[in-house]
Amino acid sequence: MANSRNNASDTDAETLLGVLNAIENNSRVTQRAVASNLGIAVGLANAYLKRCIKKGLIKVFQAPANRYAYYLTPSGFSEKSRLTAQYLSISFNFYREARTQCLELIRIIDENNWNRVALYGASDLVEIMTLCVADTNVELLGVVDKEIELDRFSGLTVFQNIEEMDPIDAVIVTDIKNPQTTFDEIIKKLPRERVLVPRFFNITHHQPVTKEQ
Repeated sequence: MANSRNNASDTDAETLLGVLNAIENNSRVTQRAVASNLGIAVGLANAYLKRCIKKGLIKVFQAPANRYAYYLTPSGFSEKSRLTAQYLSISFNFYREARTQCLELIRIIDENNWNRVALYGASDLVEIMTLCVADTNVELLGVVDKEIELDRFSGLTVFQNIEEMDPIDAVIVTDIKNPQTTFDEIIKKLPRERVLVPRFFNITHHQPVTKEQ
């Protein structure tokens, strides 16, 4: 019974993620198109859209010809990123894909001659990243995480705030739980081009539509 509930929960999260991705890719997407892309009934697609509106994840505007335009709110972008990370964390391909993309980030760091790097978020990605920097000139200065009460994580010093660290060249987001929120927080403190994120987090780099707009 518990397994059935877990499967239902996973399916619900995957469908919700599909709806949010569809809206981000095309604000004029129709309910029928969402249903077709996700392989669900139009009525179910409509129910998910209504739920997203009620939860403040999307906003809807009247468009010409009795059509509607949907936009993700800041909460919607955060939820999309969280669901993406959640989906990937249970995927059998997670570690292989994570290693590939971490190596891509290390290559970017090397090309820019950035040597002093901080990781933001205590997760499995930290251990993968420590393996990826072996035999490189990249120095991992530590892990920033406000939630854990540890002095060290995966062999690295844990800091509560990025300001506590020595001068850094770049930050890599390794927060699996809330990568979008973490990214938005870091770019308030550091130049955006020096904040690197694995592609599978599906981070949104542009300014989302706010509830006041």
